[in-house]
Amino acid sequence: MLGFDALELARIQFAFTVSFHIIFPAITIGLASYLVVLEGLWLKSGDRTYRDLYHFWSKIFAVNFGMGVVSGLVMAYQFGTNWSFFSEFAGSITGPLLTYEVLTAFFLEAGFLGVMLFGWNRVGPGLHFFATCMVALGTLISTFWILASNSWMQTPQGHEIINGVVVPVDWLKVIFNPSFPYRLLHTTTAAFLSSAFFVAASAAWHLLRGRDTPAMRKMLSMAMWMALIVAPIQAVIGDAHGLNTLKYQPAKIAAMEGHWENRPGEATPLILFGWPDMQREETRFKLEVPYLGSLILTHSLTEQVPALKSFPPEDRPNSTVVFWSFRIMVALGMLMILAGVWSLWLRWRGRLYHSRPFLHFILWMGPSGILALLAGWFTTEIGRQPWVVYGLLRTKDAVSAHGELQMSISLLAFIVVYCSVFGVGYSYMMRLIRKGPQEHEGDETNSNGTPSRPLSAVKETLDDRR
Repeated sequence: MLGFDALELARIQFAFTVSFHIIFPAITIGLASYLVVLEGLWLKSGDRTYRDLYHFWSKIFAVNFGMGVVSGLVMAYQFGTNWSFFSEFAGSITGPLLTYEVLTAFFLEAGFLGVMLFGWNRVGPGLHFFATCMVALGTLISTFWILASNSWMQTPQGHEIINGVVVPVDWLKVIFNPSFPYRLLHTTTAAFLSSAFFVAASAAWHLLRGRDTPAMRKMLSMAMWMALIVAPIQAVIGDAHGLNTLKYQPAKIAAMEGHWENRPGEATPLILFGWPDMQREETRFKLEVPYLGSLILTHSLTEQVPALKSFPPEDRPNSTVVFWSFRIMVALGMLMILAGVWSLWLRWRGRLYHSRPFLHFILWMGPSGILALLAGWFTTEIGRQPWVVYGLLRTKDAVSAHGELQMSISLLAFIVVYCSVFGVGYSYMMRLIRKGPQEHEGDETNSNGTPSRPLSAVKETLDDRR
């Protein structure tokens, strides 16, 4: 059914659910820290604009948080249903790491989320600010544990294999594996940039429609400062991550570059564009720059980058996909840097809030952070293939013994349910953004004295068309 075997369907299903899920934590991580900054600036300056922005973006945060929790639960179940042999092989590593995430990050977020969303008029300013900080810290701790688990799958260490099962022997080495620091910084920074352009696009949309208010100006200004400072830093982190990947996963780098073979004594060129053909074992229609591949990847004009033909065919990632997902990520990152530099020039000219070409550009750049994050995730995960735990367990040996029919039905069910449920959530969130921040939003209270659910922090209904 659907023309794929059970393994391919299991991979597609996990990729589909993760791709949906990763959007929500990315925005949640960035917005949580943004809310800390907004509340801190309000407490310091007394400017009610920061308070109004806090209440507006806390609604978006609540919607994202709810959808992120729901979509994340599905992935955890898939480890047992679709990847049972992976769970049997590596569960002694991944199980505890995910448990630590629940015991630290999730409990911390859950403990202070209610105070953050509903305690504005019930607790003092200092305690409320502390609750906001704890929720933001919880999102970062969650990122720490999730990436520790995933990074161990990329560069496993600190374990022994006994009777065909992974046994941890050094938890510090398991957690702080070789790729973990780079991937933690790269992913967290990507989440901040995703949220920055999400916020900037929201402000640009309102400014283009003539709603030139202090709140919109502060939203755009803060987001553009973030892009100006953080986007170049992300490029530096990405370069360091690439060098780490070259050392520990050279086949992934070869696939990212579409580089098939080295010629004696020649430096590796950088292929800007082309079409890696896995059957013909060549990159067709390529446009390349001599020496630049060696310079970027090895910081040398003489060292060669490992080539795909250096690895057996069964150990090569799908270069066609990885080549282009990597370039999409890089291209979007360069556009983010351009946006930051352009905003600085317009700020100097006093045109930041009035340049319609710039505002249209920022509006179109709204989803760029999420798209770059997804492209980077595809690069990382597909580039790890054919291994689910690099060098230890192949993906084909990790999948559960399901048939094509069962996997096809469950995949179709996921597509229908996800597009329906999260489509409604996304539409609701966009409607809130179109409404924009309102003055004195935080003045109302819940006077009935009953506990509230997290999503009830969003008081607008789906019928609110403002």
